[in-house]
Amino acid sequence: MGKSLVIMESPTKAKTIEKYLGPDYRVTACMGHLRDLPKSTLGVDIEAGFVPDYRPIPNREETIEKLKEEAAKADRVYLATDPDREGEAISWHLCELLELPPEKTLRVTFNEITKNVVLEGIKKPRSIDMGLVDAQQARRILDRIVGYKLSPLLWTKIRRGLSAGRVQSVVTRLVVDREEEIRAFVPEEYWLLDALLSASGSQETFTAHYYGTEKKKKELRSRAEVDEVMDAVKDAPFTVKSVKRTDKPRSPAAPFITSTLQQEASRRLNMTPRRTMAVAQALYEGLPVDGQDSAGLITYMRTDSLRISAEAAAAAKAFIQREYGKEFYPEKGRVFRTGKNAQDAHEAIRPANVELTPEKIRKDLTEEQYRLYRLIWRRFVASQMANAVYDNVAVDVVSAGHVFKAAASQLKFPGFTKVYDSQKDEEEKVKTLPLLREGDELTLRKLKEEQKFTQPPARYTEDTLIRAMEEKGIGRPSTYAPTVSTILDREYVVKEGKQLRPTALGETVTKFMEDRFGNIVDVQFTANMEAQLDRVEEGEKPWKNVLSDFYGDFSKELSDAEEGLKGVRIKVPDEVTDEICPNCGKNLVVKSSRFGRFLGCPGYPECTFTKPIVIEMPGRCPKCGGRILKRTSKKGYTYYACEFVSDCGFMTWDVPVKDDCPECGKTMFKRSGRGYRKPFCINEECPNFLPEDKRGYKKKTAEGGEAAVETAETKAAAADKKTAAAEKKPAAGKTAAKGKTAAKKAGAKKTAATAKKTARKKTEEKE
Repeated sequence: MGKSLVIMESPTKAKTIEKYLGPDYRVTACMGHLRDLPKSTLGVDIEAGFVPDYRPIPNREETIEKLKEEAAKADRVYLATDPDREGEAISWHLCELLELPPEKTLRVTFNEITKNVVLEGIKKPRSIDMGLVDAQQARRILDRIVGYKLSPLLWTKIRRGLSAGRVQSVVTRLVVDREEEIRAFVPEEYWLLDALLSASGSQETFTAHYYGTEKKKKELRSRAEVDEVMDAVKDAPFTVKSVKRTDKPRSPAAPFITSTLQQEASRRLNMTPRRTMAVAQALYEGLPVDGQDSAGLITYMRTDSLRISAEAAAAAKAFIQREYGKEFYPEKGRVFRTGKNAQDAHEAIRPANVELTPEKIRKDLTEEQYRLYRLIWRRFVASQMANAVYDNVAVDVVSAGHVFKAAASQLKFPGFTKVYDSQKDEEEKVKTLPLLREGDELTLRKLKEEQKFTQPPARYTEDTLIRAMEEKGIGRPSTYAPTVSTILDREYVVKEGKQLRPTALGETVTKFMEDRFGNIVDVQFTANMEAQLDRVEEGEKPWKNVLSDFYGDFSKELSDAEEGLKGVRIKVPDEVTDEICPNCGKNLVVKSSRFGRFLGCPGYPECTFTKPIVIEMPGRCPKCGGRILKRTSKKGYTYYACEFVSDCGFMTWDVPVKDDCPECGKTMFKRSGRGYRKPFCINEECPNFLPEDKRGYKKKTAEGGEAAVETAETKAAAADKKTAAAEKKPAAGKTAAKGKTAAKKAGAKKTAATAKKTARKKTEEKE
């Protein structure tokens, strides 16, 4: 027998798998799709029954010819593309494009790139699953029809360069709807009332929160209601009505699926969903670690299943009992229930080898790879561990018929929290209560009231938007990150800090879509379409029927929109800001270009004033009371400065918060960085002042990233000077001299661009 050919998507995986399979196998990579719908036209014959016009992708001819030659020489061809709909479709396209004979073509999948799994997988070939292929074709053609039919309408009626999509449009609507909720929100007043108490004969105090009367819970809605309670209890005795002590177990979170990994990486690691998936892809494909050849470190990262293989569960059990003790493993192994709408095609995301602890392989990984692998490893190990147990104490205190409640919780047995706790970013503060018994008399030290107002729903962040997509059934694991990236790239939505806010353009397009194409932006309709695609995958419904059912209504809506909007041009309203143009006095508006959003004068072209957009932070300048703006230094570091910094001089690396200091009334700040940080006052005359050396910052070393960035920026500046000098050189009279001058310019520009890119990259790594 001759060699067998194995075709992967990734060249990284190809090298790793070739080592595992040995000399009888030749492993190569197709680098993704080689055949697709053409970019220049719709590429779907709707009248003939939704017949796709697949063509070889331009500039991939060399790869196609090489694969044809390799396949012709091989006795067998194994198609080992990714184990999902897209991967199945790539394998099918390879069969068609390379004209592979069915008798020698086999489909194999690997859920993880480790030697045992690869060797087992190659022994279990199958035919191509046409249910998966048809589901992918239906999705691809649906998205092509919506995009290519709707986008030109948006171009002519709103603005050139716009796009609409079956998933992106409904996700944009989620962000727009949330913004409308926030605008329509009417805050309601409420009050908190706390009693600072101590046991008889003790100076130790504890806080009890107002609950209501002995008959029912009561919300305090006004100052008058608070005064009524305070007048009733201030001279009345406080007595312990009941003390309840219980052991409360807490279970670990399930291992990661795609959506929860993206959410947690955003929350804990400050990584965008797109970046999370890119780093996870590298961990899945394989890296040389621990002095060994390249190996996959995690299982496939596009999954909606919580299932864990028996082998992985057994390995986790052995590791936990050996490293932490038998008491840290539950009496019965854990099984997590996968959601009812999940495809359940793959395992949950877990380490391929639990024995490869993050610390053991840290030296072999980049900082991003290490942090994400550590997150995945800890979450998986913790998911297999015993419950944490907390000693909970709940105390009811009564005075003049009013009830105050106090509670404390102490960790009694750490269980899974020894490895990972999804509910905290930092060490929990231990809350304690004095030893109290029913009937004990207490001393009132102080009553503290606080006025509050209900808050509007929070804007989406990337992680909460992905959670909403998952809960509402919009898209699938492979589409979450690309969809969020798309609406940001199109500037339908912008990020302010971590929050997502719709732009005037996003709101205008969404309103247009709601008025003319209600189904496209209807959450339930989109979720039902995903269910239809799942039925295609299961072989329960022909894929062309799904397209036909959709296109009937869509075609009518399209015709009605074109007819009803003849001669109409929809204007996108300007986003007017409070910034004033220094030249003509008009309010600046937000404008957009290929370089991004900026502030410009609405009087253009008469007035050409522009300036970059700055983000206003909560609080006020502690020196002059002006606005505090978020800015970026020349070296790429974030700092915060007064809007009148040239006169006032205030700037800080600390992050302003919305709370004022209870002592001096000035804005409080917190240490920059990920996770919760306790606010502090930076007013040196205030009793709450926290000196800079006690704010927890690590000292920067000369060897740190800042020095590297400074060096790169120096090089970039030198290259800029070189470019300027080259551009100022007088053109020579001869053609050869002109060519030489142009070459110098190009070289200088390239040097400057490279140096700047290096500086920018190192700055990002530092951050």
